[in-house]
Amino acid sequence: MTKVHVQSWIRQSDYDINFQMYLAQYGYLNPSVRNPSSGHIMDESSWRRAISEFQSFAGLNNTGELDEETIKLMSLPRCGVKDKVGFGESRAKRYALQGSRWRVKNLTYKISKYPSRLNRAEVDAELAKAFSVWSDYTDLTFTQKRSGQVHIEIRFEKGEHGDGDPFDGPGGTLAHAYFPVYGGDAHFDDAEMWSISSRRGTNLFQVAAHEFGHSLGLSHSDVRSALMAPFYRGFDPAFQLDQDDIQGIQALYGHKTQIDIGGGVAQNPSIPRITTPQPAAEDPALCADPKIDTIFNSADGSTFIFKGEHYWRLTESGIAAGYPRLISRSWPGLTGNIDAAFTYKNGKTYFFKGSKYWRYNGQKMDGDYPKEISEGFTGIPDNLDAALVWSGNGKIYFYKGSKFWRFDPAQRPPVKSTYPKPLSNWEGIPDNIDAALQYVNGYTYFFKGGSYWRFNDRTFSVDMDNPAFPRSTAHWWFGCSSAPRGTVGGNARLSAPTPSEEDDVGDILFDAGRFGHPAEGDIEFCGDLGGS
Repeated sequence: MTKVHVQSWIRQSDYDINFQMYLAQYGYLNPSVRNPSSGHIMDESSWRRAISEFQSFAGLNNTGELDEETIKLMSLPRCGVKDKVGFGESRAKRYALQGSRWRVKNLTYKISKYPSRLNRAEVDAELAKAFSVWSDYTDLTFTQKRSGQVHIEIRFEKGEHGDGDPFDGPGGTLAHAYFPVYGGDAHFDDAEMWSISSRRGTNLFQVAAHEFGHSLGLSHSDVRSALMAPFYRGFDPAFQLDQDDIQGIQALYGHKTQIDIGGGVAQNPSIPRITTPQPAAEDPALCADPKIDTIFNSADGSTFIFKGEHYWRLTESGIAAGYPRLISRSWPGLTGNIDAAFTYKNGKTYFFKGSKYWRYNGQKMDGDYPKEISEGFTGIPDNLDAALVWSGNGKIYFYKGSKFWRFDPAQRPPVKSTYPKPLSNWEGIPDNIDAALQYVNGYTYFFKGGSYWRFNDRTFSVDMDNPAFPRSTAHWWFGCSSAPRGTVGGNARLSAPTPSEEDDVGDILFDAGRFGHPAEGDIEFCGDLGGS
């Protein structure tokens, strides 16, 4: 493997400036590094830290060195927007929100300067299709105008084009766009060989859809399969928006509410969508006893509940047709009566029962399992109540009895010595919960008995709504018409947290504010992760 070693203190002229400027350009080093006359001095730890952060973002082995794999990824064509918005800031987990959004949902755009080698009418159609990627999942609308003021201006330019961020010719930076707070405009490098519905050249539709994500307020995602990942992956004839992208855009603009005559969400036929079967009749077992073992989202965005030896898939109106089904048939090698489950951002789903855990890629066991929780998740107890990946910071939370643990695979050790902490820190949530879920609408849900609580991650308390929480899981999640619609008798704690517990809440909220970002990839939380 090729490696670049850096002495403790050296000037930028003493080693390859290209990689240094790359890391500065995309937010991993101080921007002053890009100015050769600045005489910027860098220590080895800063250099290695920048490389390590890039590797973590890109899902590479975190070596802190310019190995071949890292250099290869740096050479790929990519978006010109920074991966880290603002030097020194940490990114959000999964999808990343830049911090601004449009305050209206009916947006206009115009193409002020067309690409030199494509038909204008075809460009109009491709860019309209790129905007529809986002309007397909939200109530946003995009209207093209030929003149006058618009929300988003689109230009195809070469080299320096007036914004201080010149294009670099074929390859390298393909395009860049500005977040809503800076106007939302999108610029494309006209030196690229733009193509339409072809494997040759650079696909205009896919790059444009990515850039328009920035125009709407999304930063780069560190999920490789996401459209908002910064690296160009080539033409995909079966393009479909990743669940990570959907969660990001809906966090900004909400779910799509426009309904067609058939009663479903209006769809753009040019964008492949996963269709959901009509819900079945009420499930008598779940309506009679809505207590569940666990609930989780799969990598493709489906929501499953486990209870005993069976599982069900949920739709927005209840239980999907064709359920229940046996867990052991759909997840070969997995037993029933699961304690907890979650899907991590590497797309793998983890199941926990007693002292064991399993890892699955989709519904295929991903390795030699089961394994001991004590070995794979150092510091986490056996016989868990629930687990989830929390939206506030992207870290994994485990719950048992009256306590909870935070697991961060990027830390050594992954569980701080200050854990476990009292579950009362999660204001309004009872002890001894049955299940927990970070749902696609941005809320966290906790389940106990036949009741559930919707937790607002921003206020860090049970959400205020009418009817109040807890509510009936049978009615609101399983579509049981006989179940109560309003507030139900739950197990919510009536006493307020003690002062020391409030300090713990502050610690959690601070953690959310700085947006931790555990490394993505085919990670395994085992053995030596607990070491120093």
